[in-house]
Amino acid sequence: MLNDDARQPLARLERWLLTEAFPVWSQAGWDAQHGGFHERLAAEVPLAGDARRVRVQLRQIYSFARAPRFGWTGDARGLVTRGLEHYFARYRRPDGLARALVAADGTVLDDRALLYDQAFVLLALAEAHRLLGPGRGLRETAAGVLERIYATYKRAGGGFRSEGAKERPLSSNPQMHLLESALAWCALSDDPRWRRLADELVELALERLIDARSGILREDFELEGTAHPPADGRIVEPGHQFEWAWLLLCAGGARERRAAQRLIEIGETHGVRDGVAINSLLDDMTVHDPRARLWPQTERLKAHALMARLTGEPRHWQLAAQAAEALERYLDAGARGLWRDQRLPDGSFVREPSPASSFYHIVCGIGELAAALEAAPR
Repeated sequence: MLNDDARQPLARLERWLLTEAFPVWSQAGWDAQHGGFHERLAAEVPLAGDARRVRVQLRQIYSFARAPRFGWTGDARGLVTRGLEHYFARYRRPDGLARALVAADGTVLDDRALLYDQAFVLLALAEAHRLLGPGRGLRETAAGVLERIYATYKRAGGGFRSEGAKERPLSSNPQMHLLESALAWCALSDDPRWRRLADELVELALERLIDARSGILREDFELEGTAHPPADGRIVEPGHQFEWAWLLLCAGGARERRAAQRLIEIGETHGVRDGVAINSLLDDMTVHDPRARLWPQTERLKAHALMARLTGEPRHWQLAAQAAEALERYLDAGARGLWRDQRLPDGSFVREPSPASSFYHIVCGIGELAAALEAAPR
């Protein structure tokens, strides 16, 4: 079977996740003194002075909430519970939204509530609810956050503002993660508000964020939906072509699949160089940033894995295997459970601490390939 090509890298990635990454980040990645997750690790040593973004706390909660589904036997429930307690104590504002940045000792450094961060509140609550079950009030908390999102960020012209009253530009990235969170809750709750939100964001993507002529999805837009000038509105990130494609496939529907196929084609044809997905292009498909961060590799993996699962097409199995092997290049063989985040055009990697923010991407990529192969015929 052609999907056998993807089974070997999956086995290696899952073994690394279970024997190295989860153990290291559950121990060295947790701050036993102040509580909360560290932002970065260097050779299993935390950089204790880092300010801590709420999105990293939430991504780590999400990652460890998924850990038992991979077969990890560590104390995921305890770690997720402590992570949630830390979030509620340090990051949750009186209005129910999450503040952006806090020092290790709890000092508030940035009290702004960004839509991007609220989306990860919803995602972390969904996966924590899946692990911990009812009785924790997480479903009700998420519903309350959703109400605050509509009250604070909703735009009359469609979509959501990125930050409170700031109208310009309309950014696609927060909408994307809000869709991810809505779909996560759709799988767990029969509350119709989650489906309405998901449908609204899918329609926004199909009608306004994706260019009808070229099929590309840009990063920033003016209010009427045109690209935000001058340079920012021309940026096309291959990783986000893949990530939006994966979400549209998750949403289902023939129209969504056609758009996803085109996004994958754009990302694969123009955004993959030397076997890795690069950071960004311009809308004429010329290279804007030839470096390659870790996270676009995981989004490429997710998109091809799910497309292979849905269609059975050999090409997508082959490209999923290639994306998995590309991800393996980023895992730092010299440091247990860590990774390199930035690949330079010459193939070398920037030597820097491993950012915790990448763990969520890694977990999601490996999980999507595992699900695809579990559903595939042998």
